[in-house]
Amino acid sequence: MTANKPTIGIDASRALSTAPTGTEGYSYHLIRVLLPQLDAQYRTQLYFRSTPEPDAFPGAELRIITFPRMWTHARLSWEMARHAPDLLFVPAHVLPLVRPTRTLVTIHDLGYRYFPEAHPRRQRLYLDWSTRWNARVASHILADSCATRDALVREYGIAASKITVAYPGYNSDLAPVRDARALAAVQTRYAIPGPYILFIGRLQPRKNLVRLIEAFARLAPDRPSLSLVLAGPAGWLAEPIHTRVRELGLEGRVLFPGYIADTDKAALLSGAQVFAYPSLYEGFGFPALEAQACGVPLLASTTSSLPEVVGDGGLLVDPLDTSAIAAGLARLLDDAMLRRTLVALGSANLRRFAWESTARTVLTVIENLLDNPSV
Repeated sequence: MTANKPTIGIDASRALSTAPTGTEGYSYHLIRVLLPQLDAQYRTQLYFRSTPEPDAFPGAELRIITFPRMWTHARLSWEMARHAPDLLFVPAHVLPLVRPTRTLVTIHDLGYRYFPEAHPRRQRLYLDWSTRWNARVASHILADSCATRDALVREYGIAASKITVAYPGYNSDLAPVRDARALAAVQTRYAIPGPYILFIGRLQPRKNLVRLIEAFARLAPDRPSLSLVLAGPAGWLAEPIHTRVRELGLEGRVLFPGYIADTDKAALLSGAQVFAYPSLYEGFGFPALEAQACGVPLLASTTSSLPEVVGDGGLLVDPLDTSAIAAGLARLLDDAMLRRTLVALGSANLRRFAWESTARTVLTVIENLLDNPSV
């Protein structure tokens, strides 16, 4: 019986993706772990733009509401006007214009405020408007990190008491791959000829890949068999990244295998000499934890949330200093003791991050919102 239970609505439209990136993965994993915790107390409705796989989200009522454009502000708003839940949770996008009294939203980062040149103008303006509006009208906000919480307070004047930091989990199925045949097979599949430094993420300016390429160029002459593998889908302004490779004469040394299938990720990570993540800005930084889970020495940035997330399990460098990136890569390639130490610390660091813990925090926030009659 669910008739007397409060209804929790969740925008699950970002949970379905054939090539998920950080926010899509966050939505998928959090919803799946959250549903059993909600089941005893609440009636849960998930709103989708397309039909998920059977039994992908057990314990929830599925509302498939197709619409060609403006899905959130037009079609989901219409759904809210007709059948509003007691609380709406949006884990990976923006609240609809029409919404129930109680709302919870996750804001992942404010990178467009700090590196506006890394976004198309129209996208940047929309992100600024939607995030500012989202933060102001939501009953409560979840932030992936203290860095994102502090940015919301600083940039938009949001009260810190309105924001709860809920660290995401990571894919705990990832683990070091030691089978030499599996490691060789994934290198063959992605045409990687020998030892390699690895980056995984969307190829876009915010990831600082031009400086990473320039740092690699300083190492390449003394390490003729080493490759730099930049894996992931192309984002906006990806072409200057390819152009810099050609300018430096690194064709064949810097490789672009594209999106990496989940089934190949652990082996590709495990086979890398170093995982390089010198991003300019991250609200969280899932790839850094994935590298730690696979036992790869990690180089990351001293900026935004990365020191907070990486902990002691990575070598941190100034992402604006190409010399520092090159020196950090060289240290990790040459210092076996440092690599072992960072891998051990990275493995210990992972204990701080679990989707079950994220879901418990979200459930507590939901309970507090529903129990607060002033909202």
